[in-house]
Amino acid sequence: MGLRMRGIHLGLVAALVFGAVAHAADKSGKSGDSGASSKPSVIVATVSNRDVAKQRVYVGRVNAINTVNLTARVEGTLEQRNFKEGGFVKKGDLLFVIEQAAYKAAVAQSKADVASTQAQLKQTEVDYERDKGLAATNDITQQALDAALANRDVAKANVQKAQAALAASSLNLGYTEIRSPIGGRISAANVDVGNLVGPSAGPLATIVSLDPIYVTFFVSERDLIEARKAGLVKETKTSLTPHLELADGSTYPKPGRLDYVGIEIGQGTDTIEVRAVFDNPSHILIPGQFVNVTLRSDKTKTAVVVPQIALQNDQTGSYVLVVNQSDKVIKRPVKLGEQVGIDWVVEEGLKEGERVIVQGIQKVHPGVVVNPVQQKKSS
Repeated sequence: MGLRMRGIHLGLVAALVFGAVAHAADKSGKSGDSGASSKPSVIVATVSNRDVAKQRVYVGRVNAINTVNLTARVEGTLEQRNFKEGGFVKKGDLLFVIEQAAYKAAVAQSKADVASTQAQLKQTEVDYERDKGLAATNDITQQALDAALANRDVAKANVQKAQAALAASSLNLGYTEIRSPIGGRISAANVDVGNLVGPSAGPLATIVSLDPIYVTFFVSERDLIEARKAGLVKETKTSLTPHLELADGSTYPKPGRLDYVGIEIGQGTDTIEVRAVFDNPSHILIPGQFVNVTLRSDKTKTAVVVPQIALQNDQTGSYVLVVNQSDKVIKRPVKLGEQVGIDWVVEEGLKEGERVIVQGIQKVHPGVVVNPVQQKKSS
């Protein structure tokens, strides 16, 4: 009975061992068959040469070319406000009217004074001509003739004085109507109708021109020297074209033109002021807003470019993961130039035709063999 039990036990052990070995062999065989499919798949982009323009990016601020503060040049009660606050006005539009009654009366008085003095002048001229004839026949003294001449000259002066007063009163009457000297957008009124206004009352409203418009930014001394050496910035012209990126990340549709380069470097910042002009017919650009200004050279060069998503950084600098002809991953240090849109110029480290990983970087490391999938070109 003991021998039989021992035999059963040994047979059971042998069966278990055999089953384990068979299972291991079967698992090993399946693993070997799936070796090719276990290579990680990555998306690669082929490095290409491209004509690129040298460019730099700066932070700029939008400014109106013309800003006008409307002020009253004569005193009086504000009677009319003829515009919509925050709206657009054209050059010559009547915006404010100051009470005119007193100034119209002054003009009427001045006209009367002119008429009166002209009548007096006419009489003195008649007297002088008469006395001049009498003096020729010695019927009056030379002293009397001189007095007639003086009266005529005084009358002439009085006419001129009255005419000057009429011009001044007419000018003051004209000042009661405040018109827009430029086209643009007008602010809210600072004074309500019915209030007393005058030269000391401050601005009644402000108008800013919007089309065209300025964008001002500051360029480092180093960038300016580099641009001048490259012949991009000269005294009378420039080969740099400014482009704008708005706060929402969109690109402003119209390129600008450089209008002004400052005359000295700021002592505290080592930068120089640069100003560009942009057409702004849709009034997208508003004075005071911040924008990114890209200064792009009109001269292009051929350079190797890679997508920004292919670039990695560590303590040694920038690098990319290259997939060689054997589909093996290689770490390649690169020296970068300027950024061109979403790509970067590579000055050293890559050549045209090489493949760099742009997706799946986190799944691989140098030395791993991968399954490269070519990135689809965007239409």
